[in-house]
Parts: sequence; structure tokens; C-alpha cells
Amino acid sequence: MKMNSVEKFLMNNPIRAAFQRQYEAPLLEKLGGRTDGLVVLEVGCGRGVGTEEILERFAAKEVHALDVDPDMIKLARKRLAGYPSDRLRLSLGDVTQLDVEDATYDAVFDFAILHHVPVWQDGVAEIRRVLKPGGRFYFQEVTRHFLDKWFARTFLEHPAENRFSTQEFIAELERQRFCVGNNWVEKGGGDYVYGVGCCT
Repeated sequence: MKMNSVEKFLMNNPIRAAFQRQYEAPLLEKLGGRTDGLVVLEVGCGRGVGTEEILERFAAKEVHALDVDPDMIKLARKRLAGYPSDRLRLSLGDVTQLDVEDATYDAVFDFAILHHVPVWQDGVAEIRRVLKPGGRFYFQEVTRHFLDKWFARTFLEHPAENRFSTQEFIAELERQRFCVGNNWVEKGGGDYVYGVGCCT
């Protein structure tokens, strides 16, 4: 599901970008380390702020970034125009139907995308499929705790059914053979969950 105009405004502004750079990316780095020299997939790249963090802060050798919204890919191409094609590939794509072979990537990043997916478990399964054994899944997700709030219900558009709590999200990762253990944290009073799981 694409973001509506309100969420696009909230996600595509300097405040959100600064928070992603100064808080979210450092937290994920603390939980999972860098990706020096690795080939990385980003699902739901938006305008490319997280993509740039993966290339620079996490030092990925190569990033394949996708988004379901052509407008976001257009913005990402403009933002990331200075990166050579051997380090960055941007494309339209759906996290539930990744057009790559099994065990392609060393790491996958999800900056708050799976909560937009009606059957988000299918997205987890695809991420699991394309990760190499030992590959890392870096996630920052929005839980039902936030989506049930008045603001989210009134101004944002998300699937109404099959939303997850932090515990349900972690349990599904573990069920799909990600080793997460205690390598996650809740923020915002339970609105958000950050963590890194290893593909077993």
C-alpha cells in the first residue's frame, strides 16, 4: 500500500531525514554493525535518505533499493544521482514479490515498510528467501500501538487488518528462522520497534 499525501509529507521533509540520520541509522548500526563491502537490499526506499545511510554510514559495497511508488523512485534517483551504477540500483518493486534469486543479499534494510503491507508475513518470507545464510535483517517498524491511535486512523492510510505488536513481529521473524533474541528495542512507548535478525 502506497503512502497517502499526509504521510508522504511527513516522511519527505528535513525533520524526518535528520531523525533517520541522527537516531534511527545509528541505533540500527549499534544493534547490527556495519555492512562494509556487502551487497544490500533496501525495501521501500522512499526518496533515498535511508539508502544514502546504507551507502555511507553502513559502508555497503552495493545497494539495490526498491519502492512500490514510482514517485518515490523518481525522487530517489534525483537525490542519489551522484552514485555510480556499480554501487546503486533503484527500481520499482514489491517486497512480497522480489524479482531476485534465493540467497542474493548479505543484508536487507526495512525503514518502516512492512506495516504498509496487507499480508506483511509474506514480506518477511521474501526477505528471508533473498538473504544469504548468516545475512542480517535490519528493521525499524511501526506497530499496532501507533496505528490504533486517533492521528494514524484519521490522517494516515494503512491496512486495517493483520497489524502487529512488537511481540508478534519478533515472534514471526523467529518463526521464519531469523535469530533475533534480545537484539531489539521498543521506542515511543511501544509505537516502534528497532532490531536486527540473523538469517539462520
